[in-house]
Amino acid sequence: MNIFEFAMKMELDGKAYYEKLAEGTSESGLKAIFTKLAADEQKHYDTIVTLKTDATCSMPDTIILNEAKNLFENLLKNKDITDSLKKSLDGYQHARKIEADSVRFYEDLAQKETNPELGQIFTRIAGEEKEHYNILDNLYDFVLEPQYFLAWREFSNIKEL
Repeated sequence: MNIFEFAMKMELDGKAYYEKLAEGTSESGLKAIFTKLAADEQKHYDTIVTLKTDATCSMPDTIILNEAKNLFENLLKNKDITDSLKKSLDGYQHARKIEADSVRFYEDLAQKETNPELGQIFTRIAGEEKEHYNILDNLYDFVLEPQYFLAWREFSNIKEL
């Protein structure tokens, strides 16, 4: 399996996982977050498919972080829902691990890439995967201990899992 095929499989697996999380929740805000994460993974997949034949392709920007912040604010207004969400903590933690692994994978690809255009695309995908991790990290912390959750946090580094 070459690097592009591996990346494509990784993105499709991530998309399927987010679709599964979306189907498994009745909370509309979470469903929207997971659906948007799945759409981003599809976008990454489509970009990688194009990169196989065209190293100069571009990738549309993501807006998921801002959208997730807005959806997350609605979750904060109703902290009573956290009891029903706690059953999914393992799923959120697994999704964080998937995103952390993706960040490392794409950062490594970008660092090793000799074609600067490909390297830039891999760096952008890594950045979007960091945003996904940030969303999941905030969600995990909120569900785990809502009484201590004060506000959305943005992380520049991914902690070691």
